[in-house]
Amino acid sequence: MSDAAHCGGNGVSPEPLGDLSAAVVGAQQGDEAAFRALYRSLNSELLRYAAVIVGQDAEDVVAETWLQIARDVLRFEGDGAAFRRFALAVTRNRARDVLRRRRRRVQEITVPTEELPEPRASGAPCGGSALDTAEVAGAELSTREIVSLVSTLPGPQAEAVLLRVVLDLDTRSTAEILGKRPGAVAMALSRGLKKLARLMERPEATAVRR
Repeated sequence: MSDAAHCGGNGVSPEPLGDLSAAVVGAQQGDEAAFRALYRSLNSELLRYAAVIVGQDAEDVVAETWLQIARDVLRFEGDGAAFRRFALAVTRNRARDVLRRRRRRVQEITVPTEELPEPRASGAPCGGSALDTAEVAGAELSTREIVSLVSTLPGPQAEAVLLRVVLDLDTRSTAEILGKRPGAVAMALSRGLKKLARLMERPEATAVRR
């Protein structure tokens, strides 16, 4: 993560933003290979995020996402980082459409944790007891174990923690994707991390770490 929300853990490096920017430009020029490069770079990440919101319907959500991206790519303005945020935001909107069609609130988060990357390290200093939880989690738990705990959080907190800690987005980018103010995201993240801290002290969480 690029700031104090997460320090530590063995991470998977994101796709170089320069390459992603070049792929966006190529796709806008009608280069099919460039669009395939965008797909390869982002599809697994979109699937993970969709799964957090809609569970087993994630593949359908992401298929709809790519259809919209294909329609809108010519109107997109921005670099690779902005395109990543755009793609995640489209995924969230399509996932919320699925939830509306279900006509009920999702009570539990189902995440295919075997497909998640290990949390990324940023090297930034951590501060505050809630934010220190991310450092401890990254150091002591695997991604599977972290997400198992995250999945017990309320939806807004779970999304904030997943985007900030697992997908390594900063607060401003997370706020843009969630359609919320940075302060609201920071509050959801803080509450989520505090709850995770309490969960990690419970006997069942301790057993997970063994």
